[in-house]
Parts: sequence; structure tokens; C-alpha cells
Amino acid sequence: MQHANSYDFYRILGIHASASAEAIEQAFLSLSTRIPPELQTADNPTYQRIVQAHQILSDAKRRAAYDAFLNTQAAPVLRMETEVSSEKIPLLDTAQILYLFVNIYPPAQQNKVHIPLNLTLVIDRSTSMQGMRLERVKAAVNLILDKLAPEDVLSVVSFSDRAETILPAGNIGENKSGLLIKIRGMQASGGTEIYQGLQAGITQLNQVSLADYTNHLILLTDGHTYGDAEKCLELAEKTAAQGIGFSAFGLGSEWNDDFLDKLVSPSGGRSDYIEKPAQIIEYLQHHINGLGDVYARNVCLQVDLPKPMILQYGFKLTPFAQPIFAENKEFKLGNIEGRSPLKILLELNLQPQKKEVQLSIPLKLTAEIPSQKQSMHTAEENVQLEIQTEPPQVEPPPELLKAVRVLNIYRLNEKVRNEVEVGELEAATKRMKHLTTRLLEVGETQLAQQAHMELARLEKMGDLSEEGRKRLKYGTRSLFSGLLQDLDLDQ
Repeated sequence: MQHANSYDFYRILGIHASASAEAIEQAFLSLSTRIPPELQTADNPTYQRIVQAHQILSDAKRRAAYDAFLNTQAAPVLRMETEVSSEKIPLLDTAQILYLFVNIYPPAQQNKVHIPLNLTLVIDRSTSMQGMRLERVKAAVNLILDKLAPEDVLSVVSFSDRAETILPAGNIGENKSGLLIKIRGMQASGGTEIYQGLQAGITQLNQVSLADYTNHLILLTDGHTYGDAEKCLELAEKTAAQGIGFSAFGLGSEWNDDFLDKLVSPSGGRSDYIEKPAQIIEYLQHHINGLGDVYARNVCLQVDLPKPMILQYGFKLTPFAQPIFAENKEFKLGNIEGRSPLKILLELNLQPQKKEVQLSIPLKLTAEIPSQKQSMHTAEENVQLEIQTEPPQVEPPPELLKAVRVLNIYRLNEKVRNEVEVGELEAATKRMKHLTTRLLEVGETQLAQQAHMELARLEKMGDLSEEGRKRLKYGTRSLFSGLLQDLDLDQ
């Protein structure tokens, strides 16, 4: 484990600054047991950091002096910490998979500055939305009006094959009743052209000075867009550069989940599946609550891999589970909300090596810090790896192992889908059986039952149902929420 700040003894032990003496001892013992006895030496920097942190924090007088020292220092803006599945890698003539865990923390003590929200809801009102779906969306908008502060800005756009601005951008103020009348008047009709809605939504967001707000667009749709997907993705790229975040929620099962993942990626946003109309209110309320308390905006991580390494996969674990895609070696991670950290997991492929060598992975973090009026904050870290003929056997960090296990279940499901799409039905069937077993092993009986149902369909009809496929995709993605509870990441 590597740390941007070697004096952060609390972070080294993974505890709060208010931790008890018993908690300090438990943390030290837990970390020490991960390191084999032969590596618990004076020349092992990882072990020595743990020992030094324990020596300082377990002594009441030294801890008090250290706490006083911390209080005199300028609070760090962001902390970046890394863990790798192995720092010492065996020399092999075959490719190897490595995992890099990157944790980005706001400071423990923050200057709380409320940033008003500039929010646009872009609502699909095509014919397929008629009935309960559209009625639930209207009810959700009503509750959102109650959640917003007087200084927040809200706009609502509806679209089918054309867009209509239902609520122009503005403060709610005393005009709530009039706004509700307009919302209730939305009627379902026409086809689905998402670009029309997005363009109108961006126009409304730009009615205010973007620098003074947390700017976000939420798309709700239940269908495939017709002929304008590329234009939508280009618009998402352009607006992400302006500091506008995108989130997208698919209603029902007849929408393109790959498209929504790509749509939110440039801004580090979230895409998710709302299976039943009754869940719309819950999803929107929870999501908007997270948008209200932002510490850092437009967080970007640049990963410069050495030539023998290839990035195979990226996944954001917090504040929500979402696959992430690198563009020009950069991952757009969105915002840091309140005291919650940003945590991502990268899967790396190390190509066959012919000799012992040291490798370095430079990481560069950039972000805007509104509370400190910093247009751009930068932090850097270097992950050092050694390729050795006979490296010592060291168990990977438990947190990283748990994250990798969940990621492998999620990706196992994705591979089934890919194999079905290219007609490799025998391989897909075997993999679906394996997925069912894995889900049972981790106690996810409902997901295992869904996998078993899709297995039966696959064997009989040679395909997957849209509803079942989305349940498995977003169900396995939601397993990261359970992982986060186990890791107690808010500590």
C-alpha cells in the first residue's frame, strides 16, 4: 500500500482519528498478520510504516503531540492511496493479470460550502411511457420540488420525436403550484429521439453561470433512440468538458443499456435500471440527495501504464458501481460527494517478460475544489512493481480481494451475453451454469434463480430475455453495495 502523505498514521492503520486504544491495537495486529514473518524487517517500507504508526498512536503522549501537529498543518485537499494485488511479480513467459485499487479521499475535516444545484430532468414521453410509468415520473418530480433548496435551479424537458420545455430553468420560489400543473399536463405520444431531449436540457442548464452550480442532467427513458445515438454521445462528450454531469435511468426492459453506459461515461455519471414504475420515486430521491453535497468536481485520473501493461477493464466502486472507460489514458470519475471516497478497480494485463525489471505506474489526479476556490487541484502517485525470478508469496490486501471477487461475478455475466451475441451458445451455456453456482456460493439466491431461468431459456431458445438479462446485469452490479458495507468505507 502506498500513501501520498506518509504522516497520516490514522490512514495507514485504516482508522478514525477518534479511534480507541483497542481499535488501534486491533488494526495493527490485522495489518501485521498480512505480512509474512520473513518480510517484517527494517528494510521493508510497508511494514515500517505500520510499525511507526502503531508506535505513535498507541502511546498517549506521543499521540497527543501528533494530533497537535496535525492541527497545525494545512489540511490536505485530496488523498490518493493505492493497493496492488502484488508488488513483486513472478518472471513468467506468459501473460499475467494484476489488479490496481485506487482510493481517493477527501480530507477528514472539510470546509463545508453548499453549492447550489442546477438540475435538468429530461423525461421520455413517447407512447410507450403512457400509463403508470409517466404517472410515477410526475409524482417523482413533485417530490423533487420539495427536496430542492430555494437557491437551486430546476428545469424539466419532455421529449418524444421532438422536445418540449415543461419548466424553464429557474428557482422554485413560490411558484410551485403552477409548476405542478405543468408537470401534470404531460401526455405520452410519438417515438423516441433522445438527442432532442438532451439538447433542450443542455440549453436549459446553460441559462445560469455553470461555475456557480453543481450542474447535472438526469435522463429517464424506456426505449431505444432512433438514429441519433452517435449525436447523443458526441453531445455528452462536449458537455462533460463544461462540467455538466449526466445520469441515465432505464425504465422497464426495452432500452439500450450499453448506450446509457457510454452516455454517462464522459462525465463519470451513473446509469441504472428501474424495473418497476413504483421504484422511480425512490431512485430519483436517492440520486438527487447525493448530488447536493459535493466536495470535489470533475475528478479525473490519468494512468500512464508502462509498455508491457495493457488496461483490460475499469470499474468505479463508490459512490456508485459503474464501469468506467479510459480516453487518452484518462478516467473521468465525476464528483466526490460529501465525505464519501471515490474508489476504482483496474484490471491490468502484464505481457510475458524475459528478465527481472522494475516497473512504475505514474498516476495523476486532477479535480476542482469549490470550497477552496481552486480551479484545479493536482495530486500524483507512483506505483512501483518488481518482476523477480522467485518473489515472496504475499497475500493480496483483503479489501482488494473482495472487490475482485465481486467484479469477476459481474464480468462473468457480461461474458455470457457477449457469447450469446456472437452465437457461441455452448460456451455461454457453460458460463451461465458457472454463474448460477457462483451466485449461490455468495448467498445471492434470487439472482441465482434468475440465472437458472435464463439458463433454461438459453438451452431451449438459444437467447436471453431482455428483462432477465438486465436483472442479472444490474443485480450483479449491485453486489458492490454489499461489498461496501463489508468494507465499511465510510469509516
